[in-house]
Formats: sequence, C-alpha cells, structure tokens
Amino acid sequence: MIRIRPWATVSFIVLALGLAWLVALPLWFTGGLASPLFGILVPVMMFTPTIAAVIVVLALRPVPKGQRLRFLGLWPLRPAKRVVWMTVLGLLAPFVLILATVLVAALCGWVQLDLVQFSGYAEIAEAAVPPGTPLPPAGVLVLSQLALVPVAAATINAFVAFGEELGWRGYLVPALRPLGTWPALLLSGAIWGVWHAPIILLGYNFGRIDITGVLLMTAGCIAWGVLLGWLRLRSASVWPAVFAHGMMNACAAIIGLVFAAGTTYDMALAGPLGAAGWIVCAVVTVLLVVTGQFRRQPELDGAPGRLLSEPRG
Repeated sequence: MIRIRPWATVSFIVLALGLAWLVALPLWFTGGLASPLFGILVPVMMFTPTIAAVIVVLALRPVPKGQRLRFLGLWPLRPAKRVVWMTVLGLLAPFVLILATVLVAALCGWVQLDLVQFSGYAEIAEAAVPPGTPLPPAGVLVLSQLALVPVAAATINAFVAFGEELGWRGYLVPALRPLGTWPALLLSGAIWGVWHAPIILLGYNFGRIDITGVLLMTAGCIAWGVLLGWLRLRSASVWPAVFAHGMMNACAAIIGLVFAAGTTYDMALAGPLGAAGWIVCAVVTVLLVVTGQFRRQPELDGAPGRLLSEPRG
C-alpha cells in the first residue's frame, strides 16, 4: 500500500477547505442562499476537492506517476464485474436508504406524512404557479418527480458529485487508510462535513446560521461517509461512490414530496443528513460490520483483485 506523506494529506485538506471558502465567498456579499450566483458557485465549489487533489498529486507527487489513476480509483476498472455491481449498488441503495429515513422520521414523530393526497407538496406546487393555473393531480406530479430521480442521479448529479468524490473518496480515504479503516472513514467524513461550512453557515440544509449547522452537517457526513467510503474500499474504485453521491443529492428532498399540508419538519431531525439519516446509516453500518464487509478490501494500489485485510492489534 502506498503511504502518503502527512504533509501531502494536510496540504490537500487545507487546499480543499480554502478553495471552498474562496469560491463561496461572493455569496456572503450578494444575498446568501438567495444570491443569483448561488446556482453557479455551489457546483463550482463541489469541484474544489478534485482541484485540491490534482494540485497535490501533480505538485507534491505523493504517488508515483504510473500509479496515480489506480490510487485515485479511476482506472483500471477491474475486476470489471465487481466494479459494475458495486456501482449499481451505489446508484440504487441511497434511494432506498433515504426512503427509510422518511419512514424513521415518521415513526419518531418528526414529520407527518400524507401518502394519499400529497397535500404538502400540492400546496408548494400551487404556490409556484400563477393563481388559477391548472395542475395535474399531486400524485401525478410526485410520480413524475420520482421518475426523474434516477436520471438526474446518473447524469448531472453524478457529474458534480465526481467533483467531490475524487477528492474525498478518491484521494483522502486511501491517503488515510494506513491509519486503519475506521480512522480513515471517520476522519474523511468529518473533513467532508466541515468543508460544507461556507454554505451551511448561510443556512443551507438545516436553516441554521451558527456552528450547530456545521456540527449537524459534519455528523451527517460522517454517517454517510462511512457508507461511501465502504463502497470505495470494497470496490477499489471511486465510481461506486460517485454514483451513490449523485443519487443522494438527487433524492435528498424526497421528504418534501410526502409531508402533510399544515405541518412542518426540521431537517436536523427528519432529513437524510439529520437524526433520521444517522439512524439509518448506523443500522446499515452495523449490518456491514456484522457480515464482515469492512474486512474485504481489494488492495487499493496493488495487484487487481488481491484482498487487503484490516490491520490487527
């Protein structure tokens, strides 16, 4: 296994966080989440981890030239069968898990659902068009939104998710992997969460503009980062995590389709990055641990298909 010099890893983290603030800074002076630049700068911000990884790999050369694509999990895609099936799992599983977070939130009383009339979403749809504009039944609108989720997940969302994943799961997870599986997954997830601070402090995701929003996001990223990191380690490829991240972003707002009119919900509790998401991710993580899935890791930079056992001691 290639061992990345600590200086290279620290440089990557500083660059990724610093570039994120640099890109997002104009939002702080042009209206925050309501800024006309928001839809432009946030996708650009999502590519700052990739930019940081490329700069570190090319400038500091922590990985030998001929091994860089393998180290980052970009190529080769072999064994192809494993990579393909892990990518399919990555694309489909987050949809199921986020549906599970909605169920958990409902069972915990954090959201009231309307799965018949979809009254909450109907109100939102009616408010978004001029008064008197005819709309299809809310159920039809909801189904059309759900039908678009896999398409969006596998295309535009996967594209922008790549900007994050090449940095977090492509570079950082294997860079931290010599510390052990769990330190690598937990540390990379925490750094991923803190990286979101420039927009979280504007109220993104949780509507909180103080440190509690960043802490909530960090906890959510640790929970999901363990699963994304498992996809990376289990497949020795970054692509399953890319498509899983794309699906996460595509269906993160599903709860907004099924809540009942006249009620509210707090994303810190009911959202996929909130408490409901932590519970679901924890259950899945325990199942993976119990079934030994974290012990089967194809070597990240050695012979294809060779299994790397978790260090003991």
